[in-house]
Amino acid sequence: MLDFIKKYRILLGTFLIFSIITVSLFYNVLKPSKTLPIYNPADVNPELVDSTVQYIAREHKIAHFSFVNQNGKTITQKDYEGKIYVADFFFTTCGTICPIMTTNMIDIQKAFLNNPKVMLLSHTVTPEIDSVSVLKKYAIEKGVVDSKWNLVTGDKKEIYSMARKSYLAVKLGKPSELYDMVHTENFVLVDAQKRVRGFYDGTKKEDINKLIDDINWLCENDKK
Repeated sequence: MLDFIKKYRILLGTFLIFSIITVSLFYNVLKPSKTLPIYNPADVNPELVDSTVQYIAREHKIAHFSFVNQNGKTITQKDYEGKIYVADFFFTTCGTICPIMTTNMIDIQKAFLNNPKVMLLSHTVTPEIDSVSVLKKYAIEKGVVDSKWNLVTGDKKEIYSMARKSYLAVKLGKPSELYDMVHTENFVLVDAQKRVRGFYDGTKKEDINKLIDDINWLCENDKK
């Protein structure tokens, strides 16, 4: 047996290397590669989408916006041009899910604090309460980094429009109050091309971990 191995060691070695390479190639071909969906209004729960856009099944992008942040600065889509970002909807007086969501958003802020590709954007759903000064106080209390995370207020109709026509993330509120919205736990992932790439439960750590992984994937792979 030893004589056989010695005699054919080169052939056996070549066959072993070939086998390893072949198995590796098959594994890479068969292994499912990670992808992220691109969401359109037609793909999402109709309760979260304005009726005027529910039929759209392709090429949906975040619309232009103009709001005012915690420092009194006007924030538009230009501030998020070419950025990957996480958007959500909250209000400062919320005592239920908002504190959990804010804590989890802080974790996302920490994860990407030194990554200029990634930003955060939180919209108040009670702009009549959440003035610039109120947002500033809230931002300081929660540890918001101004260069990374904008808390914005503005015209309620415009916020409503963004929530339900662009981000596809907020339910209707009381029919008796025009442009009323029910705050939801959704964190929305938007890519550098202004497309919606994912929805995550902002109150669940496992969803936050997945969101962080997906942001990292977008930073490395989303070159379209």
